Amino acid sequence: MATLTVLMLVGFLFWIDGGSGLEQEAPYRIHTLFSVECQNYFDWQTVGLMHSFKKAQQPGPITRLLSCTDEEKKNYRGMHLAPTLEVPSMSRHPKTGDWYPAINKPAGIVHWLKHSKDADDVDWVVILDADMIIRGPIIPWELGAEKGRPVAAYYGYLVGCDNILAKLHTKHPELCDKVGGLLAMHIDDLRALAPLWLSKTEEVREDRTHWGTNITGDIYGAGWISEMYGYSFGAAEAGLRHKISEDLMIYPGYIPRKGIEPILIHYGLPFSVGNWSFSKLDHHEDDIVYDCGRLFPEPPYPREVRLMASDLNKKRALFLNLECINTLNEGLLLQHAANGCSKPKWSRYLSFLKSKTFADLTRPKFLAPGSIETKEAANQGGNQEQAVDEPEKPHPKMHTIFSTECTPYFDWQTVGLVHSFHLSGQPGNITRLLSCTDEDLKQYTGHDLAPTHYVPSMSRHPLTGDWYPAINKPAAVLHWLNHADIDAEFIVILDADMILRGPITPWEFKAARGRPVSTPYDYLIGCDNELAKLHTRHPDACDKVGGVIIMHIDDLRKFAMLWLHKSEEVRADKAHYATNITGDIYASGWISEMYGYSFGAAELKLRHLINSEILIYPGYVPEPGVKYRVFHYGLDFKVGNWSFDKANWRDTDVVNKCWAKFPDPPDPLTLDRSNEDILQRDLLSIECGKTLNDALELHHKKRNCPDPHSLSTSKRDTGKEDSSSRKFGRFDGSNAVRSNPVPTKNSEETSPPVPKDGLFGSLRFWVVALWMISGLGFLAVMFMVFSGRKSKGSKSKTYRSRRR
Repeated sequence: MATLTVLMLVGFLFWIDGGSGLEQEAPYRIHTLFSVECQNYFDWQTVGLMHSFKKAQQPGPITRLLSCTDEEKKNYRGMHLAPTLEVPSMSRHPKTGDWYPAINKPAGIVHWLKHSKDADDVDWVVILDADMIIRGPIIPWELGAEKGRPVAAYYGYLVGCDNILAKLHTKHPELCDKVGGLLAMHIDDLRALAPLWLSKTEEVREDRTHWGTNITGDIYGAGWISEMYGYSFGAAEAGLRHKISEDLMIYPGYIPRKGIEPILIHYGLPFSVGNWSFSKLDHHEDDIVYDCGRLFPEPPYPREVRLMASDLNKKRALFLNLECINTLNEGLLLQHAANGCSKPKWSRYLSFLKSKTFADLTRPKFLAPGSIETKEAANQGGNQEQAVDEPEKPHPKMHTIFSTECTPYFDWQTVGLVHSFHLSGQPGNITRLLSCTDEDLKQYTGHDLAPTHYVPSMSRHPLTGDWYPAINKPAAVLHWLNHADIDAEFIVILDADMILRGPITPWEFKAARGRPVSTPYDYLIGCDNELAKLHTRHPDACDKVGGVIIMHIDDLRKFAMLWLHKSEEVRADKAHYATNITGDIYASGWISEMYGYSFGAAELKLRHLINSEILIYPGYVPEPGVKYRVFHYGLDFKVGNWSFDKANWRDTDVVNKCWAKFPDPPDPLTLDRSNEDILQRDLLSIECGKTLNDALELHHKKRNCPDPHSLSTSKRDTGKEDSSSRKFGRFDGSNAVRSNPVPTKNSEETSPPVPKDGLFGSLRFWVVALWMISGLGFLAVMFMVFSGRKSKGSKSKTYRSRRR
């Protein structure tokens, strides 16, 4: 048995060392590269990638570019994990002393081109990251790669390609492509690119003046993605234009497009299945490769996962998460055996990893012809002579914006929205419009939470002194239009208290110049009465809309000033604050900004396409078959004994306190499935709460918070202050009613300063004490009265009753 194991291991090592590459012939010779360092962190990633390389039947040899210092190599245990080319470490730059390990990737490729014989015996090179799982063969020419036209995955957050960063670091900023992750290119292109990739990485890394999040898209603002820009700028210098695909690679947790089977999983971000979760950052020092029998925590089984989502594509996303972690664990199991570990004890999970079910789930995925489109191919669709339709035009550029203030309340909402933005596949970039006073900015610590445009606060109106923070929204939009360089054709406007579930695009929802799209706000009854007649010349054009807005940039430029002016006008009209006129139950003019929007649009006769299938409030029953794109958690909602009300977290700082989060929602598996309406309602509510907590967890990990397992659970800040809803239209979760949500208070607004309840607490104490003293006094008097009457003894019960 031992002899058989050794023979199998030798065969396996021969295969990964290039045995499959012997059959390759020019011009179809492929070589796969990935870069790592001498750390446990990269060793378990190497095991996962190497195992998936074999399972996926990737042709050609693979080489690990191992960057280590001489000191690190003395204690390094993982030389046997993959075919390896040792590369001098540049983690500490030899000239500048700058600590930047990411530079080892271009430096390693330059070294491979100069010193490896394999580089002279190859036509195509596939470059991957270590934290990837290959699902199927990556064949460059099948993906559309050509000499001079590499194929790459889309990295939309590289905003520096569109601004001053590209203009500073390449002579051809118009050639800058936002790409990374998966790279497939001809060897001649790589030879031209590699030195530029390295030098441009050094150049961007040294340009500390332009490390800001709003310039680079790097949430840390620390130049950490300089290597990615080094690649894009180097490719632009070399004149390489990429064929870009958004379908080849997927992050676990993301939802794949219908009909698309990604061939690469990039587990660079945390992901979860139900209450189980995984983040590579939790295993930064983990020596799991050398710890016999230990695997990563087992995820749920496929049978359980099938019950977690009714939507087919969401279910596919969950199965991709399972495939990623299970492939990692299967690789570790085989590596432990290769290391000479004894056979592990039987368990249900080990049995599953060896089962036919798992083998079927992880069979190689082969690309069907035409199933993966690059951007170039999509833009050229319809150019053939036999095509009947007009050639398809490229989609217009988009930009998403939302308005906040310098408070903890808006900070955690920002973390949630930006996290969901990146998960949703929303095209274009996102900008936070941050309205703060100068005094607020001195104390504010959340500058890195999102790409930000700073706006002077109008919470306290500079002319009238009126306290009305909601006016910051139109004021901020106007300021952004006048001060930012905007190249988008359509603008999507959201509120901070929203979670994106999928892309909101003008081409899907039919927005056009002169025809914005929005969601219904039916409670704006002022559109139907004298309020509209007083504040717009075209009351018949007043639309009851808000929440999500998709508008052409030309319309927004004409409209923004009117939005602000009409908000001021309605706010000043105190004579018509009444509930029966505005629908505002507070009758305080709190929704003046919403009317400012509707009346401003009416002035320009901008009629909206009103779509009720874009937005849903958690706690409301969804319409069957509707795939809502946005959660608007402006109202409190609950599932069983668990509930969430954003107003209860107004003054709680869950962003800056490590591992602070909201109470976890229930496990979807525990829900009652007897009523489909209630089930779907509760699943959406759980999804919203879980997304907020996932966003906070990722945020804390990015802040390098200490291991949460070492922290006392008593430090978790629940932040609950009161259980009463401060919203309009409180929803009774016990009744399942399918209807348009009708909140009547803008979820984005901040209320005027509220006094703390310390005085009330002490007053309540004295009231209770006085009540108790009074009660005791009453009992004492009654006791004396009855004692006196008992001594008389001759009076009737009737008389005693009448006296009492």
